Amino acid sequence: MSIASRSHRSRGRNAPARALTFLLASGCLAEARAEEGGPAGVTLDTLSVAGSGTAPTGLNLRTPDRGASRLGLTPLETPASVDVIAGETARLRGQNTVVEAVTQNATGITTIASPGNGNGAFTARGFAGPNSIQQLYDGTRLYVGAGTVTFPFDTWNIERIEVLRGPASVLYGDGAIGGVVNVVTKKPVFTPLNEARAVLGSDGIARLAVDSGGPIGESLAYRLNVSGNRAGGWIAPEGDFRNLAVSGAVTLRATPDLDITLSHDLGYQEPARYWGTPLVQGRILDALRFNNYNVRDAKITWTDNWTQLKAEWTPTADITIRNTAYRLQSRRHWRDVEQYAFNRQTGLIDRSDYIEIYHQQEQIGNRFDAAVRGEVLGFRNEFLAGFDVNAIAFRHTNNAPYGGETSVSPLAYDPGTFLNLAGTLPKYATQTRQASVFAEDRLVLSDRLSLLAGVRYDVPSLQRTDLITGGSFERTFTAVSYRFGAVYNPTPETALYAQYATAVDPVGSLITLSQSLAGFELSTGQQVEVGAKGLFWGGAAEWTLAGYRIVKDNLVSAVPGQAGISTQVGRQSSQGVEAALSFQINPAWRIDANLALLHAQYDEFNQSVNGAVVSYAGRQPIDVPERVANLWLNYAFRPAWEARVGVQYVGETYSDFGNTARRPDYALVHLGLDHQVSPGSRLSLRVYNLLDRVYAVSGNAVDGAGTNWILGRPRSFEVAFTTAF
Repeated sequence: MSIASRSHRSRGRNAPARALTFLLASGCLAEARAEEGGPAGVTLDTLSVAGSGTAPTGLNLRTPDRGASRLGLTPLETPASVDVIAGETARLRGQNTVVEAVTQNATGITTIASPGNGNGAFTARGFAGPNSIQQLYDGTRLYVGAGTVTFPFDTWNIERIEVLRGPASVLYGDGAIGGVVNVVTKKPVFTPLNEARAVLGSDGIARLAVDSGGPIGESLAYRLNVSGNRAGGWIAPEGDFRNLAVSGAVTLRATPDLDITLSHDLGYQEPARYWGTPLVQGRILDALRFNNYNVRDAKITWTDNWTQLKAEWTPTADITIRNTAYRLQSRRHWRDVEQYAFNRQTGLIDRSDYIEIYHQQEQIGNRFDAAVRGEVLGFRNEFLAGFDVNAIAFRHTNNAPYGGETSVSPLAYDPGTFLNLAGTLPKYATQTRQASVFAEDRLVLSDRLSLLAGVRYDVPSLQRTDLITGGSFERTFTAVSYRFGAVYNPTPETALYAQYATAVDPVGSLITLSQSLAGFELSTGQQVEVGAKGLFWGGAAEWTLAGYRIVKDNLVSAVPGQAGISTQVGRQSSQGVEAALSFQINPAWRIDANLALLHAQYDEFNQSVNGAVVSYAGRQPIDVPERVANLWLNYAFRPAWEARVGVQYVGETYSDFGNTARRPDYALVHLGLDHQVSPGSRLSLRVYNLLDRVYAVSGNAVDGAGTNWILGRPRSFEVAFTTAF
């Protein structure tokens, strides 16, 4: 779409907002509430459009999850901070991506998405990035290649998202000091289910999705989800995007106590080729907001294939044995100019870093665990042990040293074409082997008191080969992580808990570790957490409250007085309070809210700046906000109608260690209106960023000054029709 049409598109964005404001003022919004419960086989992913299922709401404190414990405990039984986000909750709120679902629903989680990290990186409890907040798919870890994870991304095929806040290395290995995001997919069902969704919206948004499941004979069931999305984009040129997510699975019920499931998932993405908007005197000018300064022939493509074979055997009521064999293949390609800065002397936008990169990544592995329920010394006990082994091959092709510089006019500019000065060549390849053993135990001392303990031992081994020189190095790490926790129930619906947990993080992406970092050990962390959670008002209200302190040691830090020398003496810490409430006040009103307040800082951290060593002790870590909140308010006062308002607040952040390149805080307002057209169909209107707030989700800085911000979605709208058939 041409730049000249931008003003016309901006005026068009105001129309749906005015229309919805009028509807709200006229008092004609209401909600269709599904009755609690539902038919046999209804799970968290069941849509309410059929009129007989449950639209999941609340904190799901009594919903079993495996993100915080492999024992399948509920959040009420777990001595940790856990969010369980129903997939249908995300879809009802118009959250089309995993990032939107996590950041707008979970407590204290924000995004620092950019095309370089796969548009899926998070921050949690004072720590940022995919090397500190781990991402899982059906409980299986996705290893980070060169700081990038590109799968999963679509919420259509999701049953729920489990978010564990705080260290989780005891469950999933290194790279989880800030938390874990576990995406759980919809599973085959033995009850027929067919649904479809069509969406149209501003900036050329078009979405189509289908969900089908049911039996194939008496012992075989299937599930197939297909979701495709595309748009012209809100920024031009090269701002359009398209993606496709396909998820298929079949389950064989070989015997009443043995299920075998084969699944395959495909993710294909061509995201917007947008790397940020340049700042002019520290701010975004209205005239530049919708301009993209990438080259005309820019390209970004990500393709992920994920195959899993799962078996779950329950030979007795007290024994469960599970095994998952899997293969993940990722292919990624970037060709862009990625750095932009406004030049005050020339009045032009200086562009640099003409980068072309290819990733080829394959991960093959197997995870096994066995759980036994019984008694120890007369007390009820649950014990689980298992192992996880995998092999990852990674190949990196690029055109380093990423040369090329051009300057263009801020307004009437020619994007130009990609400059490749060095040539794109295979640069390095790695082979990573990882083996681990883990165990968990829950001892129930009484109806009111239980103890939980866990331990994990990891041995990752890396071999990296320079494909230019032929040189190579090998490195093997070892790590032990553990946690201890206790839960006390003063009433059956209230829990008080305390926990101590340890974790490890790599100093870079483990499977792409450079030789300059190979001599360092894994960074270590410890967390102390206390909290309370519970239900009241007959289960209509759920609440959580937690306080914590995390300390991360062994950050790579420059040595004062020794030019070019670094060592692992750095330390980073965070401490904070988090609270969440979900309350069905009456049949017409519902509120869901959460708040995270923290203080995060570098305790001991030096970096070399222009040949001198500078201390950043006491500074706020890069990309970490210290205030985060979410609010969702639902209002229902007529049959078959529902209105909702969502507010998302993210505090100020910094793009540099010295806290001089500030990114301001922001609050986004989202609106929704649903009409149950018939028992099997629903019409929805969504308005995003109602106030058209200009905000940055991530940013770059040079010499302590911000250069460009990656901006979030402006005011836009979508109309969706969902039907069961």
